[in-house]
Amino acid sequence: MGNFALRFLICNIFISIVICLFLASKHIFRNKLTSRMQYNLWFPLLGLLAIPFLPVRSVPLFSWLESLLTIAAPHKGAIFHGNAALHQSGPLNWMNDFGIAIGQKTPSGIGFALFVLWVAGMTGMIFLTFRSMVRFHALKKTSLPLQSPNVYRIYQGCLREMNITKSIPVYSTAFLKSPVIAGMFRPCIYVPIHLISDYNAKDIRYMLLHELSHYKHKDVLMNHLMNIASVLYWFNPFVWHACREMKTDREIACDTSVLKMLETGTHKEYGNTLINFAEKISRSPFPFATGISGSMAQMQKRILNIANYQKASTYKILSGFLVYGLIAAFLAGFIPVLSILAADHDRYVFHEQGKNITYLDLDASFGKSKGSFVLYDAENDAWQIYNKECAATRVTPVSTYKIYSALFALEAGIISPEQSLLEWDGQYHVYEAWNSNQTLQSAMLNSVTWYFQAIDRQAGFPAIRDYIKKTGYGNQIVHGDLSSYWADSSLSISPIEQIEMLQKLYYNQFDFSPENINAVKDSIYLYSEGNSKIYGKTGTGEVNGTNALGWFIGYIEQEDHTYFFATSIQNDNLATGSIAAELTHSILSDLNIPG
Repeated sequence: MGNFALRFLICNIFISIVICLFLASKHIFRNKLTSRMQYNLWFPLLGLLAIPFLPVRSVPLFSWLESLLTIAAPHKGAIFHGNAALHQSGPLNWMNDFGIAIGQKTPSGIGFALFVLWVAGMTGMIFLTFRSMVRFHALKKTSLPLQSPNVYRIYQGCLREMNITKSIPVYSTAFLKSPVIAGMFRPCIYVPIHLISDYNAKDIRYMLLHELSHYKHKDVLMNHLMNIASVLYWFNPFVWHACREMKTDREIACDTSVLKMLETGTHKEYGNTLINFAEKISRSPFPFATGISGSMAQMQKRILNIANYQKASTYKILSGFLVYGLIAAFLAGFIPVLSILAADHDRYVFHEQGKNITYLDLDASFGKSKGSFVLYDAENDAWQIYNKECAATRVTPVSTYKIYSALFALEAGIISPEQSLLEWDGQYHVYEAWNSNQTLQSAMLNSVTWYFQAIDRQAGFPAIRDYIKKTGYGNQIVHGDLSSYWADSSLSISPIEQIEMLQKLYYNQFDFSPENINAVKDSIYLYSEGNSKIYGKTGTGEVNGTNALGWFIGYIEQEDHTYFFATSIQNDNLATGSIAAELTHSILSDLNIPG
């Protein structure tokens, strides 16, 4: 919730900028667009306002925007441990834990406070809308079917003029100052009694034509969408201004539709109707109804439009389509930006439909620890998942990322399968195994953090970002310090994604050099058991000085089967890669793997 509020806030900054650019574009090309086109241009903008709430996200295109979003979102622990994999014969004796502190970030309650404030504002807006609905329902109950034969004849003539065959009921009411049309599926027109009693055939005809124009162009539906936008963006003055301008353009478009039907000499009469009834047809108190009413500022714009009305030429219509297309394309260009900013990078969308998935009950094995276990049987294309919520939740990969750090360095030519030696710089480390020259084999074996930091520095952020995008690693967000981006919560990955990455590595779906793939596989080889070879990597993360995150990922290679596994555990004070490895071994043994 808090993360969403922060992402939504950033989205609103960009939305406000887009609205300003949009209004400027409309002003620049105002003489190229017909009144109807000016109104229709608001539809793509309304669609853009829906992007932050859509579950489908675009493929990330702009790394700097992803970085901005991640910086704004609260981070979890940023201290990590590297876990060493020692080639020993026993299934559990190969694990040693080595750790190094990088830094720490603490969660913020700002996001949650913003979310509560946003919901409170929406609640107030919904209450006001509901109150208007109650008032309108009371008005409907007191309304009577139109009784005036003269007005009814005018209404029937208006239906014929607009080629409307659907029967739209007309009611008279004493509680309105101007006619309105309401109802999306069962539209009805409500006419004030004072207009009927003051009977003026021309005025009533003009007003009814205006209301029927709203019906013909489905303005009631668009009115509902505008109201939804006003509720969701209640705090954004730019959205409110846009909605007011859209309503003005809607009324001007309806006026123009009516003017097209009238003879040239009667245009002035239509304008006089608005002027004569300006005081009586003040703004409608019902936000979901559309009518001829509006604010005085809107009335002035409408009257100016009527006074300057000229039938649109073919050239203006064609140029209007072109301008409309350009502005609509301009708005569409912001979809990926808003999609990225609104995306929940902490969650992986795992499509379960069509997959062979068995959900496991491992509550007893995990105890009080939060976490998940994921197993994929490649030969049978079968998944086994414990705690699918956690299995799709992204967390920092800590030392499990070293698999791919090594792979990227091999591909970039920084090291090679034959020559991967890096000299120790003499800086003392608490873990004795780190205080010597290292090869890829020894660095992965002992999880020597300085080795992987060194190859990352040689690769540089641009190359690392490119490789992470190409491989589709986790949330694909890389920023911060080159020495800790894989441990400070900018880059994160879910257990399910760990499985998918291991599959890509195993089958070389990255289309990397086979020699480099094999070198990485060899570096994470742990031990053999019967006819099975076990490969894997662990990782431990700390929060506030305590072990709070443990990873163990890898695969089991048999003659006729390959299993991919990922275990993630989280606990306030006892979660390490070693514990995750022991838990994994226990679960696999219960599943008779390897068997």
